[in-house]
Amino acid sequence: MKITIIAVGKLKEKYLQDGVNEYAKRLSRFAKVRIIEIKDQSPGNESPSEIIKVIESEGRDILKHLKKEAYSIALDIKGKKITSEAFANMIDTNAVNGIAEFIFIIGGSYGLSPQVKKAVNYRLSFSDMTFPHQLFRLMLFEQIYRAFKINRHETYHK
Repeated sequence: MKITIIAVGKLKEKYLQDGVNEYAKRLSRFAKVRIIEIKDQSPGNESPSEIIKVIESEGRDILKHLKKEAYSIALDIKGKKITSEAFANMIDTNAVNGIAEFIFIIGGSYGLSPQVKKAVNYRLSFSDMTFPHQLFRLMLFEQIYRAFKINRHETYHK
């Protein structure tokens, strides 16, 4: 199985890099993990039209990496909220049905373009709260790792 994380922006803080690296190492027992970092684009100013241009440009860059045969999940505050167990079940059910790659998408600070939201198989929300997208990358890695542990009935999830 392959896990691809498409994320807008680079991880800058060492503690976040260390956390992501640790979970990527743990996940390597279960899947090949790949991270694709999309350049975050800052608007010239904070006008609504400039923000839309940034979202659309980042969206075009994200869409280049989506694959029809993969199951793609966009992390979206307006997506569906599910439990860790349901998330694990989603991964397991799709894998049993022949999905060999899961692509997770973390947008930039302004969110995801409508085109990306339409192109994905699922829109997932972790919470109604807003999180820094760099911290969220670590949270996503942890939940993917948790899902694999749940699916294998291994101790980790309590």
